[in-house]
Amino acid sequence: MQVYDAGKYDVIVVGAGHAGVEAGLASGRMGARTLMLTINLDMVAFMPCNPSVGGPAKGVVVREIDALGGEMGRNTDKTYVQMRMLNTGKGPAVRALRAQSDKWDYQHEMKHTIEKEPNIVLKQGLVDRLVIEDGVCKGVITNGGAKYMADAVILTTGTFSRGEIIVGELRYSSGPNNQQPSVKLSEHLEELGFILRRFKTGTPPRVKSSSIDYSKAEIQPGDENPRSFSFDTTSMVLDQLPCWLTYTNEGTHTIINENLSRSPMFTATKKGTGARYCPSIEDKIVRFSDKPRHQIFLEPEGRNTEEVYVQGLSTSLPEDVQEKMLRTIPGLENVEMMRVGYAIEYDAVMPDQLWPSLETKLIPGLFTAGQLNGTSGYEEAAGQGLMAGINACRKVQNKEPIILGRDEAYIGVLIDDLVTKGTEEPYRLLTSRAEYRLLLRHDNADLRLTEIGHEIGLISDERYARFLQKKAEIEEEIKRLQKTRIKPTEEVQSMLRDLGSAELKDGI
Repeated sequence: MQVYDAGKYDVIVVGAGHAGVEAGLASGRMGARTLMLTINLDMVAFMPCNPSVGGPAKGVVVREIDALGGEMGRNTDKTYVQMRMLNTGKGPAVRALRAQSDKWDYQHEMKHTIEKEPNIVLKQGLVDRLVIEDGVCKGVITNGGAKYMADAVILTTGTFSRGEIIVGELRYSSGPNNQQPSVKLSEHLEELGFILRRFKTGTPPRVKSSSIDYSKAEIQPGDENPRSFSFDTTSMVLDQLPCWLTYTNEGTHTIINENLSRSPMFTATKKGTGARYCPSIEDKIVRFSDKPRHQIFLEPEGRNTEEVYVQGLSTSLPEDVQEKMLRTIPGLENVEMMRVGYAIEYDAVMPDQLWPSLETKLIPGLFTAGQLNGTSGYEEAAGQGLMAGINACRKVQNKEPIILGRDEAYIGVLIDDLVTKGTEEPYRLLTSRAEYRLLLRHDNADLRLTEIGHEIGLISDERYARFLQKKAEIEEEIKRLQKTRIKPTEEVQSMLRDLGSAELKDGI
């Protein structure tokens, strides 16, 4: 195929999933002329699995992304159908905000946000090769022969990287949601000397809402007074949709056990390493055979769709088995399956081949982020994408990279774990991975990171002024409390008794 010169940019982002959109927005907003290339413009910021954002550790990452000037928190606040604070009975360090997103609104809003950025050009295109000159990455070449040059390239190809979908005995080349995969770019990375590994993830079937008997499930409403992910958000969506809880049972487990011989999980069909913390239903039945039931959450995928996500039922069993399995679950006896669940195998770059800036050690000027680096989850991808976008732009501007410490952010823990330890399975961020987790809280992400976001140009002066005002008010209140002395007067002791607390012996 004839190659033609298609233009020169400062930064090129390949892929527009959750890592790619943060990388492109960060780069463009920091002043770099940025090209974003994606296989399908209708898949920008698409949620191929659970239509949710946040949860333990992940929710703090979204707050950190927002504190640095990223977009995921703002976009979620605009498009959720339900918001809940989890672990409210525990301390503030492990409380976690989780949103159920309208997956269609989420991607449309994010795409439009990118389109409005003056420094970003968003195009549909499939990248097959990199342009390498004197060992340095200088651009990309698409399958249509377009040669785009740049001073830095960020790969965020996710599960499209030589992706293969598996449903029972059926296996075929595909990206998520039956999209076109990226095959030649993976082959090219191997030619360049990168070590790739096959990982696997999966997704459950989607069912039709009107075919569900919700009277047999337990309602899971959103918070009456919902909180926000973004420190910028002032008005919340109050018209929320409920989720519903039901359970598997002995009948479900019997059908699964009788068909394990047809499951790719237990045959040679599956080659990739799966996510430990997101097991398939067949894996749960085998590993936890003593449990009589497993939780199943029925989660709406949006306001203007009948599709419901069956959380907890991730599977790659054959289609006919999935139908039978679903109909054993209370509330789903007459359910209509709209999309079949599947597993997807894909290539991951072993992340110990990266610097903490997410630039590759092998080829200067080339950055990678997201599931391509061996992680699982939208939030982990978005956090990496943001940092890759920041550091690619700073490289172009001849500035030092921004490296977050393990004591500064969960994003710092994530990247440090990846580049120093590597990973043998899809990496999921957990609170237990962060030794400073008592300090890395949902409520103080702005105090930890907003100054960095302002310094690099992603936080506006107006927002920074509001942050400084808040910080000053906190410091004033701390000073007031330090000066305030409470003595064991009868009034104080009576109040403590009424609250069921021990009385004071001395002043404090």
